[in-house]
Amino acid sequence: MNSICVFCGSSTGFGEKYKEGAVSLGIEIARRGLHLVYGGGNVGLMGLLAQTVLEGGGRVTGIIPEAIHKKVKLLQGGRTIVVADMHSRKMKMHEESDGFIALPGGIGTFEEILEAFTWSQLGFHKKPVALLNTEGYYQSLLDQFVHSVQEGFFKESHNRTLLIHEDSSTLLDAMDLYKPLIEDKWINP
Repeated sequence: MNSICVFCGSSTGFGEKYKEGAVSLGIEIARRGLHLVYGGGNVGLMGLLAQTVLEGGGRVTGIIPEAIHKKVKLLQGGRTIVVADMHSRKMKMHEESDGFIALPGGIGTFEEILEAFTWSQLGFHKKPVALLNTEGYYQSLLDQFVHSVQEGFFKESHNRTLLIHEDSSTLLDAMDLYKPLIEDKWINP
């Protein structure tokens, strides 16, 4: 893995734990010499993450839609790619990255990581998809996945491909060791 795309909040959330998780991941990304690909803003967890990577001597590429580019302050020191819209942004992030992580975030973060997970399930890519589950932030979503498996809408084997850890170093280690599942997603073809 050479580059990692991180989806995360454009706010920092309540409490220091989310900021600490972003800083921890940023330190690990820089320490390992990974290239960070992220949403392009200098706000919230995304700005904190990118700034931490840069301060650690790492490389950062922000990919931002034109409409958002006009509204937010950009991070200094990294490369910024301005694209037409959100669909173009996600496609460019996919092209630039060898794996995907979601930190805590809102609906945009959910949508981005779930799309990457869906593409994995469909076999559109063979890259690791992961959650940095800071303080159990994603537990409700993980419970929903279990429910989907129990109700016959999602295979357990695909559910197990999602990498989940609360520790940045452990999560990146798991991503390095990731072996893609080669199994059709269809339960009842």
